[in-house]
Amino acid sequence: MKLVICAGPATTGKTSVLRHVVMKLRHAGQHAAFLKIDVQYAEEDRLFSDEFGIPARKVYSGELCPDHCNVMVLGDALHWAHELGCDTLLVETAGLCLRCSPYVDGGLGIVVLEATSGMNLPLKVGPMLSLADMAVVTKIDRVSQAEREVFRARIQDVAPRVQIREVNALYGIGIDPLMEHIRTTHAIAFDDQHRPERLLLRGNPSVGTCTICVGKKEIGWQSHFGVVRPLENQAFYRGQ
Repeated sequence: MKLVICAGPATTGKTSVLRHVVMKLRHAGQHAAFLKIDVQYAEEDRLFSDEFGIPARKVYSGELCPDHCNVMVLGDALHWAHELGCDTLLVETAGLCLRCSPYVDGGLGIVVLEATSGMNLPLKVGPMLSLADMAVVTKIDRVSQAEREVFRARIQDVAPRVQIREVNALYGIGIDPLMEHIRTTHAIAFDDQHRPERLLLRGNPSVGTCTICVGKKEIGWQSHFGVVRPLENQAFYRGQ
């Protein structure tokens, strides 16, 4: 079974891209499963289940970063999809944390970016782009050719090895090159109990959990410990 993890900022068209991917997979006789990871609301699992009749689930990360939640649940999700005899597991994650990357070695990592989001967006999204295998650029019909070229150049500045594919996610134009990448992606190895063999997160996660993440509300670095950062200085470590 193959693993495809699709990340990107909100409203970029991740779900629309994956809808066309599922259509293409079904046409090729492939069976897909879908997992949505979001913070507090998602209906994509129901949409995929109703429209395509495929196994679909969602997980709310709640107090966890969505990328951290992805690390926690991905092993179980692969087990679930493999037991159902699926050929491909498609994971759509909210990708809200710009310090982390949701991709794993052995799977295909796709980041979806919208061309209308500003020419400098590729410089701001960090490992979500730099550690991806492919950058899918949507809403290309809403910007000029010059803006498209600048956007592509910004992507290449950040991630020279990332494959760039421009698509119209509404009508599915430009999806075929993406499908070729999925077709040539290596399958994940499983044991006799349908459990995936050891998978590693691509890249290094952030250095630690801060006191704000665990619920400390006070304003000002003096009230916190761990890795802290004042306004006029770089980050440093402060003991409890």
